[in-house]
Amino acid sequence: MKSLLICLLLSLCGLSASAQEHPMNARDSMQLPAYERFPSLPPFKILLPDSATIFNTYNIPKGRPSVLFFFSPDCEHCQMVTDSLLKYMPQMKEARFYMFTFMPLSELRPFIARKHLDELKNVVLGKDYEFFFPMYYKATTVPWLVVYDRQKRLVKAWNGGVKMPELVQMLDKL
Repeated sequence: MKSLLICLLLSLCGLSASAQEHPMNARDSMQLPAYERFPSLPPFKILLPDSATIFNTYNIPKGRPSVLFFFSPDCEHCQMVTDSLLKYMPQMKEARFYMFTFMPLSELRPFIARKHLDELKNVVLGKDYEFFFPMYYKATTVPWLVVYDRQKRLVKAWNGGVKMPELVQMLDKL
């Protein structure tokens, strides 16, 4: 009886020791942001400036690169990145841009008008009203840009903006 109890205890210790290796790896991978664990473009909703239309990123078609641009209309750095984006837009007309904010639409609309963003055919603007982007991408600052290839697979993410020539070059290769 004593030997049976000792065997049982040793078996449990062995199971416990071997079981701890795998959860450590799982825990490490769980600390990665979701976009790195799941590199396909996630579906989420953007409220368009008309405040009635919902755009779902699930409906982004394959075939062209996509750039997600999370920003704030009152952020000076975001405004500079937007100005740079506009300057280089003729070189990136094959890509689709999805620019969205967490701010109210009443603050987004003047920004759109000031920058003439509504005149661009390859840009969708709106509000991430479910606050999906910051949670999924662990975005704690703006601007934040994410590039997906023609098959809606993650290419690269930038926290704090990007040098436009680098973005242009990357999009040319996709």
